[in-house]
Amino acid sequence: MADLTLHDSIADIYAAEWDAVAAPEQAAGRPVDPFTTHRFLLALEGSGSTGGRSGWQARPLALRDGGKLLAVTPLYVKTHSQGEYIFDHGWADALERAGGRYYPKLQIAVPFTPATGRRFLGAAEHRETLWRAAIGVTEQNRLSSLHATFCTAEEAEALAGVEGTLHRITQQFHWENRGYGSFAEFLGDLSSRKRKMIRKERETAQGRGLTIRSLTGDEIEARHWDAFWAFYQDTGSRKWGRPYLTREAFTRFHDTMRRDMLLVLAFNGDRPVAGALNFIGRDTLYGRYWGCTEDHPCLHFELCYYQAIDWAIAHGLSRVEAGAQGEHKLARGYLPVETHSIHWIAEPAFRTAVDRYLQAERRAVGEEIEVLTSYGPFRKVEDRE
Repeated sequence: MADLTLHDSIADIYAAEWDAVAAPEQAAGRPVDPFTTHRFLLALEGSGSTGGRSGWQARPLALRDGGKLLAVTPLYVKTHSQGEYIFDHGWADALERAGGRYYPKLQIAVPFTPATGRRFLGAAEHRETLWRAAIGVTEQNRLSSLHATFCTAEEAEALAGVEGTLHRITQQFHWENRGYGSFAEFLGDLSSRKRKMIRKERETAQGRGLTIRSLTGDEIEARHWDAFWAFYQDTGSRKWGRPYLTREAFTRFHDTMRRDMLLVLAFNGDRPVAGALNFIGRDTLYGRYWGCTEDHPCLHFELCYYQAIDWAIAHGLSRVEAGAQGEHKLARGYLPVETHSIHWIAEPAFRTAVDRYLQAERRAVGEEIEVLTSYGPFRKVEDRE
């Protein structure tokens, strides 16, 4: 008979067990999603980026049969809504104004990582069991809510039928590889005006006397991480006040994941002055962090967007996910796509109110995606003939 257990740490589950259900494909190469591997989640926890006073307490939920791990989900107790990128601050405010308590809540997610991937790790037949069990934990502990963010569309659609489950649709901007053999071929797919804009931006960024290098695996050295840590802190302090990751997280990423990372650095002489960090999946390049200690025109676009596209084309990847938000990505070849999450709210009247909001939001997101896509940089069909 299958057993469900809550654990106090990712480390409570052996890495080989976890990865056998989370990323079995990595036995023959790269994982589809590097963020749900044991080594990534353990690096967050072991570095102090989660746990402690971070507001992210790991409580992975595991399903076993006769001791064999069948499925697992990365579950966290949250005492705030930071580092999620599916924003529910308004829900928290509304419930607390009505006399309720929103925090703590439960979150099935990869911390600080707005990248779509499976959240119910194992065979599809087990995901409803995990979701219902997580709902049970929410109820037993009298918590306000349960959320699974940046899950796949398939997971969201399958679990939206579970009683009380709400389906939320939001959007991001992704670049899709349409079989391009080079960056020049990609440019050829764009309207003349956008093509000229991107060429001008690349010329501006690359014409400042800087050297740009793309590093992965053993090419990345400790000094590069020291430089990138300064970039990351600068961006974090300007955007949200306190960076989520500790310096130790980057050391642990290097030790266990350096072949899963692409670090693009701009050097002024021998000194790194800007950088963009990407994670490499089997078919997708995931843009995660950017920062600089010198301001140079168009360098952000070059390192974060154009170098990522270049690398993805050269290595036969199908997609670049450039992270959350940013309509400025549209002009640079990144089109809007749906992202999905599911939510369970304990208080019935509040759940009904949120459901009404989500129905209206889904319609608005669909309309916005349609409009933004029509304004995309690609040549119209008639212009290609």
